[in-house]
Amino acid sequence: MYDIAVIGAGPAGAGAALFAAKAGKKTIVIDSDKGMTKRAWIENHYGVLEISGPDMVETGKKQAAKFGAEIVQATVSNIVKSENSLQIEADDKTYEANHVILATGVLTDLAQKVGVKTKTGTEPRIKTIIEVDSSGKTNINNIWAAGTVAGVSVHSIVTAGDGAKVAINVLSEMNGERYVDHDVLKG
Repeated sequence: MYDIAVIGAGPAGAGAALFAAKAGKKTIVIDSDKGMTKRAWIENHYGVLEISGPDMVETGKKQAAKFGAEIVQATVSNIVKSENSLQIEADDKTYEANHVILATGVLTDLAQKVGVKTKTGTEPRIKTIIEVDSSGKTNINNIWAAGTVAGVSVHSIVTAGDGAKVAINVLSEMNGERYVDHDVLKG
């Protein structure tokens, strides 16, 4: 049983997983390895001079794994709500989690299949997005969305920040108080 399952390991998904795992929550990231960041060249990301999309995705996965997130390459085909959890069907396995963060980039088919509400996108070439509130919650309890699929800009720096924001909101709800994570320079 995982505390948090993140679907997608692009900037939004890895950003969410990094915060979740670093907070000590049992975290799994399930990624199909088909994200659009894998085709990107990035020179507009604060703190990074330049990086290829594939290198950014791999670095994000490594950062989340450093804090204990389990990274699985698989395609999620369904999410089923049980009495006490969410059952995530991916390839030939089922994973169980208390919360799911959808960070599926431009893909909304899984969300629509499980009954998550969608609406018309606002970004250029993004036709459909998941309907979320300001915290990232969808219409289904314990299913959240972050990044491009949740209607934020397709820019990696924005989606990474949105993934972190949604994870902080999930953590805050789980802990019953606002979650804050600040590291201090050791010196």
